[in-house]
Amino acid sequence: MRARLTKDFRFEAAHTLPSLPEGHKCRQMHGHSFKVEISIEGEVDETIGWVYDHKRISEAMKPLVDLMDHGYLNDIEGLESPTIERMAAWFWRKLAPQLPGLAEIVIYETPTARCSFKGEF
Repeated sequence: MRARLTKDFRFEAAHTLPSLPEGHKCRQMHGHSFKVEISIEGEVDETIGWVYDHKRISEAMKPLVDLMDHGYLNDIEGLESPTIERMAAWFWRKLAPQLPGLAEIVIYETPTARCSFKGEF
């Protein structure tokens, strides 16, 4: 049996989007309450009954969330213009080596705006 599990993480951060045209309001510093969903897919281990230990996901995400929470995202290497699309790819590059079965990353920058990324560059 295959299944997908998802674990959510939240952090607060500020950023600017310098690649946007002059006059766009998002070129100015602003912040968001980000939510990140990390999804893993795989075969359910019949012995223990799950696909993955959620703790492994939390351990992989902790240093990344600690780096970003209450920070300025543009100061993080690889996020000099941190759109949620670029953030999703950044998370993927950091997590994929540690989390076999990584299937999808979804980043919400507001409750109604999000990006879904499945590792295709």
